[in-house]
Amino acid sequence: MSYQKDLHVAIVGGGICGLACAVYLGSAGIKVDLFESATYLREIGAGIGLGPNALRVLDEMGISATVIAHADEKSPNQRAFRFVSALPGHEHILDYESLPEDISLPMHRAVFLDALVELIDPTIAHFNKRCTSVSRNGSKQVIHFKDGTKFEADIVIGADGIKSAVRQAVTGDTGGNTRVVFTRTVVYRALLPWADIERAGFTMDFAEWSHCIVGVNKHIITFPIKNGKILNVVVFSTDRSIPEGSVEIPVDKWVVPVEEQEILDVFQDCGTEVQRLLSLIRNPSKWSLHVVSPLLSSFVKGHVALVGDAAHAMRPHLGAGAGQALEDAFVLCKLLVHPETTLVNLEEVLRAYDRVRRPRANMVAERSALAGRYYESLRNGDNSGIIPTLRVQLSEQWTFVHHHDLGADLESAIEGLRNDGIFTAT
Repeated sequence: MSYQKDLHVAIVGGGICGLACAVYLGSAGIKVDLFESATYLREIGAGIGLGPNALRVLDEMGISATVIAHADEKSPNQRAFRFVSALPGHEHILDYESLPEDISLPMHRAVFLDALVELIDPTIAHFNKRCTSVSRNGSKQVIHFKDGTKFEADIVIGADGIKSAVRQAVTGDTGGNTRVVFTRTVVYRALLPWADIERAGFTMDFAEWSHCIVGVNKHIITFPIKNGKILNVVVFSTDRSIPEGSVEIPVDKWVVPVEEQEILDVFQDCGTEVQRLLSLIRNPSKWSLHVVSPLLSSFVKGHVALVGDAAHAMRPHLGAGAGQALEDAFVLCKLLVHPETTLVNLEEVLRAYDRVRRPRANMVAERSALAGRYYESLRNGDNSGIIPTLRVQLSEQWTFVHHHDLGADLESAIEGLRNDGIFTAT
């Protein structure tokens, strides 16, 4: 098989971000090998929301039609967001003002992955390959696997998620420092049949509005999925009595089953609508929410680049994690397929990727943490002084996420390479 340029890319991780990179680079004539630790390509976890910025990336990468065809909702739509108090009385806080172009597409991670699998050349995917480290051998990057095998390539893209093994090749961390910490927040997830919602007789309009139910060190997110047949309910609770990162949770305990009563006990200070909603949950699981912290000072080193959760696993409070991963994929892939990118200047090209993507992704991570604090900022008692301030804080919190000009970021990266004499064409 002939390739467009003398560049061999190895991608570690077959999740959404890794597959998006593999699909785009392969279609552009770049030699790609993809390594996945599982026995087949799969995604675990909950649903994702593809906001306007993520949908623009999918369109630019030429994969939006395939992804949308797999979604339960066959076209993106505008979803209004309502903030209400979780406390008795359920005081209305804010209806978020969105623009007509602020469309989104909710879907399950596994469905997204299935869409991308259709587009990938199956011969490039290698399974049961768990990366343990990355080293360098002359001009080549060497991926070491748990089974004792190795693989060499010109560039390694670490798309191996929050538990990334590639990350240490970039950070240089030793002694088991993974940069992964427990946020003090646990998450309970539930999918409720719409018939149960209708029978319960809620006054909150869960069909028309996505909801953020704001509480005291806790909050709930709801939104309809599967064309209104299911209500997705995501329940958050934060223990602010302990410092962040002070508790280490074994990986095999990150997700555990719990009794329904545990959720009801945590939310016993809340109003009747919240109590009724939580009483519908059956067989819940509890997820301990982890993030990359401290934020990375670089997403690249030499010929190794990090994307997605490997670079900036963040809290989900802005629904921006998947979008930021796709923005990474877009900028990195566009730079790699640029006609002036070669093995000689590859390190400088990766630094250009880092220069535009790291500040934005890290800012979104910080703002996601801030949003989580807003959602849990009420106090038991009088909130008359808190809610007016909260309305202002929430009023434009998604603008910088959804309306960012990623094309300008790409142009900035290319212009920087020209200014440094790496690229010469104007």
